[in-house]
Amino acid sequence: MNNFVINKYLVMEFLKSFLHVVLIFCCLGLIMNLFEEISYFKNYDVGIMLPVTLSLMIIPSILINMLPFILFLSSMWVFIKLKNNRDILSLKTFGFSNVRFLFLFSFAAIFISIVTLFAFNPLTSIIVKYYEDIKGKYDIDKSHLAAINTNGIWIREKNGKNINIIKSQKFEEDRLINVSIYIFDQDNSLLKRIEASEANISGNPWIVQNGFEINSMKESKKKEFTTLEFESTFSKDKLNSIYSNLDTISFYNLITNMDKLTKKGYNPKLLKEKQHFYLSLPFFLILMVCLSGIFTLTSNDRKQNTYYILLAIVVCVFIFYFKNFSTALGATERIPLVLSVWAPIIALSLFCSVGVMQINER
Repeated sequence: MNNFVINKYLVMEFLKSFLHVVLIFCCLGLIMNLFEEISYFKNYDVGIMLPVTLSLMIIPSILINMLPFILFLSSMWVFIKLKNNRDILSLKTFGFSNVRFLFLFSFAAIFISIVTLFAFNPLTSIIVKYYEDIKGKYDIDKSHLAAINTNGIWIREKNGKNINIIKSQKFEEDRLINVSIYIFDQDNSLLKRIEASEANISGNPWIVQNGFEINSMKESKKKEFTTLEFESTFSKDKLNSIYSNLDTISFYNLITNMDKLTKKGYNPKLLKEKQHFYLSLPFFLILMVCLSGIFTLTSNDRKQNTYYILLAIVVCVFIFYFKNFSTALGATERIPLVLSVWAPIIALSLFCSVGVMQINER
């Protein structure tokens, strides 16, 4: 039998299993997110289509974050299917080894990771941005709106009868850098303009430093100050919540525009962590393929197969929590940030190396 035909058949079976698992995750994600969105919009007269649309929009982001575990289940699915159809035994008569199966499916995993990072991920980041924009229009806290664009940070807040429009070049820890504050009355007439080098927003009032203020557009005289208190209920936590959502930034943007994103105020540590998450994705997918193969190809006995499958799922759940634990250690700087991303992969590589050697002997 032609090796190319066999390889094509196996890879296609793997991709079909992958699409089936993706479809299952999409359905589960839609159902779970739909309840969350309906609960969010319970006080709004929006109908059912908006929650459904938003639930569909957030699914691609969930798929990317869960991709290693989707691939693990896909690999187990195809291995079990091939074993039940006795395809594995048949192909071994043509010289196929267990390692060759892993090699083929790992090749498919690399293909999936490339498509994800360079095609699916940029589209997902755009969709998530639209999701955030649409949901922001219905934010429960109507008195505060904030956005980040190429010009910097824009904040709109209602403060008593007045409306404050605040623009800043970037956000650093507790401070807004190069701040412009415009205060309008109910008739949208400009009451005051403030320009400053920075503003500490860790508490209320803000401490605005090194700038000047003009009381109205008719008065052109600038009143300079070293320190000025500015009443605002907008806290740094609200800005942190915006900057912490890195799903709106694509892998390509992270690689090519790291400096620009840092200048906008994004935390360079979080950006680096997300960057390494994407860089580690192909390796993680390959290891999940190997892990599924180690457990499903270990035994030909069906009773033992059930045991190994359950054990594999337990191990997979452990990896998921270990990965989150490692990321948390990196976020709190207890271990280096890069190590927090790669530590689970290094540990899994050692385990898979031993396992692959064992199944290669069978």
